[in-house]
Amino acid sequence: MSSSSHRPGGRGVPAPIAAPALIALVFLVLPLVAMLVRAPWRDLGRLLSQSDVMSALRLSLECATAATAISLLLGIPLAWVLARVRFPGIGVIRALVMLPLVLPPVVGGIALLLALGRNGIVGRYLDQWFGVTLPFTMAAVIVAETFVAMPFLIVSVEGALRASDRDIEEAAVTLGASRFTVFRRITLPGVAPSIAAGAVLCWARALGEFGATITFAGNFPGTTQTMPLKIYEAFQLNPQASVALGLVLLCVAVAVLTALRGQWLRGAVVP
Repeated sequence: MSSSSHRPGGRGVPAPIAAPALIALVFLVLPLVAMLVRAPWRDLGRLLSQSDVMSALRLSLECATAATAISLLLGIPLAWVLARVRFPGIGVIRALVMLPLVLPPVVGGIALLLALGRNGIVGRYLDQWFGVTLPFTMAAVIVAETFVAMPFLIVSVEGALRASDRDIEEAAVTLGASRFTVFRRITLPGVAPSIAAGAVLCWARALGEFGATITFAGNFPGTTQTMPLKIYEAFQLNPQASVALGLVLLCVAVAVLTALRGQWLRGAVVP
């Protein structure tokens, strides 16, 4: 009798695993199928041709990409510190960094206003000293999306750094390479798949951000109205139109995630 059903990777799936797995799959996929079934396909072309819709989509893509770039620039060094440096309070710092993952987005938007608003603890000085006012601008959209999305990148990269083999890095240091050279030429290439995975998760989270954006940046067409905000507005006036717009955002996200996972993320560890 073949034992392939009992080996890891075999075809047999025990019923106690198969049943909840099937329920989970149906639970996650059913709402998406419902959107496809109920979408007003006949009106899709007309809705997408509207200038405000295209403006919201373009703004969403631009801001999500900018937020991801900022997250890569700042999040990778922070992930390295969390993974490699030991000092008192590192656990508290890690918890604070991960807090936006569980914080309600609207609360995050309020926190950003209190910190970077015109009367915020930092924003007041940006206004007085440099004449910079962030709230209710396109820059505010990028800041809000970065705030909620960067932890996804940090989690992915920190996990990869913790799991990586440090012997090569220590050998390079012993041979005279500086810590930054080791970071740039050994550490980063070694965790590149996880960086790509984290960047994709970060971008997808930023693309769908709603609560922090509408609180900190507002909902001004052509300036701060991203696609999620446009969908929310359409849902109040024309639910069928909101389904169509939601379908567009869904297709964009699925296309990007599928393409990147197929080409870049083979073997990447995604938390």
